Amino acid sequence: MLFDFGGVLTTSVLAAFADFGEEFCGDRGLPLRLLSGDPESKQLLADHEEGRLDHDGFEAGFAGRLRAHGADIGAEDLLRRMQSGLARDEETIALVADLRASGVPVGLVSNSLGRDCYAGYDLDAMFDSVTISGKEGVRKPSRRLYEIGCERLGAAPAEVVMVDDLAQNIVAAERLGMGGVVHRTAAETTQGLRTLLGLESDDHSVVR
Repeated sequence: MLFDFGGVLTTSVLAAFADFGEEFCGDRGLPLRLLSGDPESKQLLADHEEGRLDHDGFEAGFAGRLRAHGADIGAEDLLRRMQSGLARDEETIALVADLRASGVPVGLVSNSLGRDCYAGYDLDAMFDSVTISGKEGVRKPSRRLYEIGCERLGAAPAEVVMVDDLAQNIVAAERLGMGGVVHRTAAETTQGLRTLLGLESDDHSVVR
């Protein structure tokens, strides 16, 4: 199994960005509109997630894009503010632990955002392998990041299931031959994994 981080082991990243937009930009939708539709913002994000642009460089660049679209905001501490609404999703974290306790190798495949996005999470203890976009120089939905994640688990893509909160990342995983579950809640992901694995609802041997 491979799990995403933000929006899977945490509460929704999209909701956190919307809350940031409302509190600091006066527009809930502005951050996501820029990151998904503004070419300069999209390039800043791609460069940062793939390790070509550091934390401070992204903050300076994206703050400039926000200001260009009417937000009165500075660069300092921008990424912390953008992610301040995130909290641990303890049910999904417990699901990862249960899978590993059942003998299923579980890895992390994550697009990184900022120097502190994994603070408070002992990823090496939580997972059998860890694959981070900023360290690999490639990000989801590029097939190469999934391939690295599978290689580190010692498994072929066809033997691996990816759990991610973004549908486009699951589509990319499926194109590589992987199984995929779009995460919404721990309960829904558990059921999705049961369906993919062909487990009965009372079979607790792999997924609780």
